[in-house]
Amino acid sequence: MAEPADDRDDTAERTRRRFVRRQWRRRWLAWRYVAAIVLLLGLVGGTVYAVYFSAWLSVQGVEVSGTRTVSAGVVRDAARVPEGDPLATVDLNAIRARVEALAPIRSADVTRQWPDQVRVEVVERVPVAVVELGGQVRGMDEDGVLFRRYRSVPDSLPLVKAGSGADSETLREAATVVGSLPAGLAADVLRLDVDSVDGIRLVLRDDRQVVWGSADESDLKAEVLAKLLAQDAATYDVSVPSRPTTSEKPPAS
Repeated sequence: MAEPADDRDDTAERTRRRFVRRQWRRRWLAWRYVAAIVLLLGLVGGTVYAVYFSAWLSVQGVEVSGTRTVSAGVVRDAARVPEGDPLATVDLNAIRARVEALAPIRSADVTRQWPDQVRVEVVERVPVAVVELGGQVRGMDEDGVLFRRYRSVPDSLPLVKAGSGADSETLREAATVVGSLPAGLAADVLRLDVDSVDGIRLVLRDDRQVVWGSADESDLKAEVLAKLLAQDAATYDVSVPSRPTTSEKPPAS
């Protein structure tokens, strides 16, 4: 028995509709990927614009921390951070180099603080002694770097008296010696007489003297001296720490 014409028409219509739906699904899947790519490109482009070109993420200020004797303003002036430039393009290494060129600054760490700040964290040099040069009293750190001025010799720091033959290497040797001393012993040192890298002498606050020699084995020499000071003497010689000696007479000048 033949299928009625109306039934054939309904079947054909249902088939046509299923075909149309499948076609739309295929087209939608294709357009969905295209739309996702367009959206992703838009987001990337917007991000690039916001980071590198918009004023929203440009440098608006400089945050300075870690200063004690140097003012934050001096650090900002030295840093020369280009305010108004995109934060992402700021040359952090160049800023760090400019800040570390300041004599009192031992090191600097420069970072971006999103959305619009540059942070400069500094570590200042710490004086271990003072040196009198050309009528000026200068602070010296443990590396022998001269970095600040004093009106007079502070009671809390030993004075390094450099002889005519002393140079920057000699000062570094003297700084090494001071840096090797325990805090209690360092406080007892009034002066370091430094004629050469091998001719370092300590003068204590009670006028006792220590023949130190060079800065070699300074940690061992400091340990030996701490024990040797228990003996009553005018001069203590730790220039050869394995064979220390004492004397009732001050060393010859």
